[in-house]
Amino acid sequence: MKQNRRTAFILAAGLGTRLKELTSDKPKALVTINKKPLLKVTLESLMSQGFNHFVINIHHFGGQIIEFLNSENWGDVEVKISDERAELMDTGGAVLQALPYFSDSEAVLVHNVDVLTDIDLKPYYDEFVKSEDSAWILTQERNNSRKLVFDKYDNFVGRYNAETRVFDGGDSLPEDCKLLSFSGIHIFKPKYFKTFKLKPRYIFELYQKLEKAAKFTGYAHVRSKQTTSEYWYDLGTQEQLKNAEQWLSSNR
Repeated sequence: MKQNRRTAFILAAGLGTRLKELTSDKPKALVTINKKPLLKVTLESLMSQGFNHFVINIHHFGGQIIEFLNSENWGDVEVKISDERAELMDTGGAVLQALPYFSDSEAVLVHNVDVLTDIDLKPYYDEFVKSEDSAWILTQERNNSRKLVFDKYDNFVGRYNAETRVFDGGDSLPEDCKLLSFSGIHIFKPKYFKTFKLKPRYIFELYQKLEKAAKFTGYAHVRSKQTTSEYWYDLGTQEQLKNAEQWLSSNR
């Protein structure tokens, strides 16, 4: 285990279909905001917060991401590629496939490449390392239909769609539960994932399994950590890209 290592796993393998023509000839990670690729924005933000070891998964136009990374000087920061060009693994499978890169990491921060925020992530990471939990899901109070469900102790229960009223964590929502929005950022400890079978799968499926195990052992929970920020954007559509560009331009 390397001293003072802070590891981040940047999810850059998505197809970016909601961005339409912007991703017809390049990956979402290289779509620009204020003339800078999203991947570079994410890397520079995390580097400024003390992260120094990065793994980036690739699929759609993955060769372009490799070329971009090789064209930049990242100094002493270590950058590795988890190649999913043969098969897109979804977030859970992506984490499992990338586990060999995390062998020297106590914890891994997972960050969607299309999330732009000013949340200071270093304190969350450092506090999480000291905890006995297996994962923290960074959450928000936000007006959207897809919610994550947590019990009164902030332990993860499942997902709930407020429009369809579908809940994947049981027959009904538990009493005193909290319905929160996912920030696109979470932190996990690699040692808890070694027994899962490698295949494409959702990360929340794995988190549900870990939390169910924690109910019997009394520790290593998957918990919500609510965040607040001046700005947070999911840059999944062209409209959201424009809104973020306008906000950043007018506030800097």
